[in-house]
Amino acid sequence: MDLELEGKVAVVTGASKGIGLAVVRTLAAEGMRVVGGALTVDALDGIEGVTALALDLVDPAGSAELVRAAVEQHGQIDVLVNNVGGVKLRLDGFLQVSDDDFEASLRLNFFAALRATRAAVTAMLDRGGGTIVNVASVNSFFHPDGLVIDYGAAKAALLNVAKALSQELGPQGIRINSISPGPVATDLWLGDHGVAATIAAATGSTADAVREQAIAGMPAGRFTTPEEVATLVALLASPRTANVTGSNYVIDGGLIKTM
Repeated sequence: MDLELEGKVAVVTGASKGIGLAVVRTLAAEGMRVVGGALTVDALDGIEGVTALALDLVDPAGSAELVRAAVEQHGQIDVLVNNVGGVKLRLDGFLQVSDDDFEASLRLNFFAALRATRAAVTAMLDRGGGTIVNVASVNSFFHPDGLVIDYGAAKAALLNVAKALSQELGPQGIRINSISPGPVATDLWLGDHGVAATIAAATGSTADAVREQAIAGMPAGRFTTPEEVATLVALLASPRTANVTGSNYVIDGGLIKTM
């Protein structure tokens, strides 16, 4: 299927690894011109059609700088993918999670996307339309977990704002949708300092045992791959889904059992 993305311009945040890198590769393979931003961008070297920009997206000016670079280079922005994010497990309970901890998580997982959205919408309005796709998380709504209480709150805020913006921006030709993955096979979960290893160290278990316990709750019997999330991003970015906005798509291997 032709997703009708050839020649369009995409900006991807958190583009250097995991889901972000998979999104960059997928969109570039569809013929898009992609501008990817992250703290380090070596992984983007040599990908045809991709321009990499090393910058701090937590910095209040970072997201706007990335969007501005795309517009200056290509004259437009058609698609924004808000992917940048991260989580720190709160193993010692709520009373040990400070205001600063919540603020840090909101800066990375919410405000970076909010600022990128503001900059992208400004450019999209001039062109009469565009598409925004947020990478959220099932932790934003699925029996919220105290281990990621600040992360879940930040992602919930992202979903709420996306829904509100879909109402305001829809009549102006701008669509905004979200994707909520469950556990994904990236370093965030499976790396040396990822979720599985961190829980294992705290509980005296092993990373493999923690991973298997997580998988046990998924009828599909495995983690989602970054490429599967990226495929969903591409579909939502495509004009083929032009009447889809304000939606949140869950990709979790069947983890969530409710409607």
